[in-house]
Amino acid sequence: MTHRVDFHDLPGIDPESLQPIDIDALAGPNTSRHAPRILILYRSLRSRPYSRSVAEEAARLLRWFGCEVRLFDPSGLPLPDAAEPDHPHVQALRELAMWSEGMVWVSPERHGAMTGIMKTQIDWIPLSLGGVRPTQGKTLAVMEVSGGSQSFNAVNQLRILGRWMRMVTIPNQSSVPKAFGEFDEDGRMQDSPLYRRVVDGCEELVKFTWLMRDGSDYLTRSYSERVESAEETSRRVNQVAH
Repeated sequence: MTHRVDFHDLPGIDPESLQPIDIDALAGPNTSRHAPRILILYRSLRSRPYSRSVAEEAARLLRWFGCEVRLFDPSGLPLPDAAEPDHPHVQALRELAMWSEGMVWVSPERHGAMTGIMKTQIDWIPLSLGGVRPTQGKTLAVMEVSGGSQSFNAVNQLRILGRWMRMVTIPNQSSVPKAFGEFDEDGRMQDSPLYRRVVDGCEELVKFTWLMRDGSDYLTRSYSERVESAEETSRRVNQVAH
């Protein structure tokens, strides 16, 4: 059973305006009704990074919307190609990617781009794993934090990566500039138009996940893959015995 966060855990929320997801408007009578499974990736290894604070706030909101949420801690994750895929942290990340039905990626912007730690996590998730595409057809929300004025460099780069990973990236996104002024002493994001965009992104992600997940295999099954599959079958059936 998914833990449902109450409004005491969301002090910045207007209870009259936050509405539960109307599942019947998005899912048919014969579609899955289990809680949407959402994986959150964030960037920083610092003890209290703003990206982690946004990720944790997104987790609270997603749980309120009825999701099962996991956050991946990037501490100890090796650089791509610096370790084998059976490294325990790599295995943990890949297992979570397979488990998930949607993701949230939260990155700081550093030198006008996403951070290397964020890219490392995504690089360890392969396009294909054991004949299964762990990200294809899954939903994605992108968010960023920065210390300076508002920028959308990181979220734009994350969108490009999401498209490359064949994910369905939702239209909404969140960019939190001057992050040092948006959080209280406990690391909680304070109510503001920027916080409301984080809420918007979480709500939209849940809606798209309910809408997409049972049909994602059909929606993303492509002609080129069917042709390749037919060729492989033909070679196997027609191979000459020696």
